[in-house]
Amino acid sequence: MTMADVRIEFSEDAARELLKSPEVQADLAQRAAAIAGAAGIGTFDVTPSMTPTRARVSVGTADHAARHAEATTRSLTSALDAGRG
Repeated sequence: MTMADVRIEFSEDAARELLKSPEVQADLAQRAAAIAGAAGIGTFDVTPSMTPTRARVSVGTADHAARHAEATTRSLTSALDAGRG
C-alpha cells in the first residue's frame, strides 16, 4: 500500500462530540484564563458557553479600568498570544 492508497474517513458526529468534550472545555478555559491574566490592568471576565456544535469561551472587560486599558493600549487584544500554545 502506498500513500496514494490511504483513505481517511471523517465522522462529523465524532468531531462534534470532540469539540464539546470536557477536555476541550478545560483547554479553552485554561487559554482564556491565560489571556485574562496577561491583559494587565483591570478585571477581565472569562465566560464559557456551549453551542449545539462546539464549546466556546470569551474574555471581556469587566470594569472601567479594563475597558480604558483596552481602549487606549489594546491590552486585551495584545494578550491574545498568551492563549496560544
